[in-house]
This record gives sequence, structure tokens and C-alpha cells, in this order.
Amino acid sequence: MPDPGDSRRFPARQSDTSDWLALEIVEEGSDWASFAPGIEELALAAGHAVARHARFEASGAAEACIALSDDATVRDLNARYRGMDKATNVLSFPVPADGAENFGEVRNLGDVILARETIAQEARDLDIPPGHHFQHLVVHGLLHLLGFDHDNDRDALEMEGLETEILASLGVANPYAEAATSMEGAAPAPVRRHG
Repeated sequence: MPDPGDSRRFPARQSDTSDWLALEIVEEGSDWASFAPGIEELALAAGHAVARHARFEASGAAEACIALSDDATVRDLNARYRGMDKATNVLSFPVPADGAENFGEVRNLGDVILARETIAQEARDLDIPPGHHFQHLVVHGLLHLLGFDHDNDRDALEMEGLETEILASLGVANPYAEAATSMEGAAPAPVRRHG
């Protein structure tokens, strides 16, 4: 993961989420314990749901890091790596396939960095459970690591469809449903503001 500067790192917890995807959860800053109970378990469940999706059944062994961070760190990373001097809810840093670090038979997918304050504010603004919004962004970030994006309408629809299916397996409502019906597709759902 890009060096976030002076952020504090806590001992990582690694847990296999399936036969092929292992997640390392790292708390880098902010008070995630007060955000949602069992935050690590929520992240692992989201990773497991991605790994179980039929689209990824034939995937080879891989790992990714989920960094529980804060707005200041994400803002710094967003400015340094994307030229956007603002906080955002999630950033994904995929390891390019041609430059992938492999650890034995395990491929490193990259890192997903989440900003607690932004995610908490968005959950309040959207009036949804913080844990559900968090899991959506973990799924969203992992899909970026797996090569999905939303740079055009076709790719966005494909990625949103996968997110919706994966989140449904977790009991999380379609995060795009209200935006599609109330705005008739005029504006993207709030999650698309991420990095």
C-alpha cells in the first residue's frame, strides 16, 4: 500500500475468506470500534461474499489488504496519487498484473483504503446502517482490485450489478436502487464519488 505517512498501524489480522481470497485487515487510524460493532468481521464477510460469487469461482489464490483509515490519510493519498486534494470514502490501489508481487502461489491484488469519517457521514446522509455502507465500499474496493471500474456507463452498470448481487448475499439492500428510481439515472449514487 502507498505509505500513508504518519498514520498509526495496529497489528494486522489475516483471515482466509474462501479457498482463494485472503484478506489482511489493518487499522491505521481513527476510531473504527465506535463506527460499527465487529468491523473486522464485517470486512471479512464482505470479502467472503466477493470470493463466493460465481463470477470468481475459478480465481487462483490471492490476497488483499483492507486498511481501516481516516479522512486525513485518504485525503493525502488521494492528493498524492490522483491529484485530488480531498477526502473520499474508499481508494483502491491494485497491483498491476504484469508487476504483481506473488508470495509463493498467492497473487497480491493490492490495497483498499477506507476513510471512517467520510463513510460515517455518507451513511448518515443516506440514512442507511453504517455497517451496510462499509460493506458496500469494501465490496466496491475489492472489485476495483479485480479489474472492474465505472469510467463509462457500460462498465458502471456491470460493476453495480455485481455489487448489488454480492451485497444481496450479505442482506444489504441495493445501494443504487433509490438513485435509479428517484433520479431516473440523472446522477450517480454517492458511492461513485470514491477513488
